[in-house]
Amino acid sequence: MGDFYELFCDDARKAARLLDIALTTRGTSAGQPIPMAGVPAHAVEGYLARLVKLGEPVVICEQGDAGIAKGPVEREIARIVTPGTVTEEALLEERRESLLMAVHQNRETIGIAVLDLGSGRFGLSEVAGAEGLAAEIGRLRPAEILVSEDSTLLRDLSAVGGSAAARPGISTQSL
Repeated sequence: MGDFYELFCDDARKAARLLDIALTTRGTSAGQPIPMAGVPAHAVEGYLARLVKLGEPVVICEQGDAGIAKGPVEREIARIVTPGTVTEEALLEERRESLLMAVHQNRETIGIAVLDLGSGRFGLSEVAGAEGLAAEIGRLRPAEILVSEDSTLLRDLSAVGGSAAARPGISTQSL
């Protein structure tokens, strides 16, 4: 809205905690104040870099002209930033690849696809079991791991002490 990117409800609470920004309210819904937080538009890249470093995906929506809208203001997704899909230099960590890893399990074999969008490097491999996957995650240090919604891989990783989800800077997304 205007010169700020604003977040509401649970997103506002989370952003306020992660970015150390003010949490306030704007309006009410069902008689309850609506939590809100925001960052100045001119400084958004710095905040995005911090969120990416923490492994957080971000969706930025732009809104139409609120002055001419009657009723709800139209909003459209303008940009999606996830740790494994970042290519902008300002958001990347120096001397660290931003790898996107996708994993799929077929019985005891786990297929791994790794992509570095910055260089275009792509690789495929297979490992045996959660221990093998934990070793590959430790070796490659991906920025983001994609798994299917019905996968038990994240639970299996936790059981062998290789929880990617708990490691800062790694985002796990279910497809």
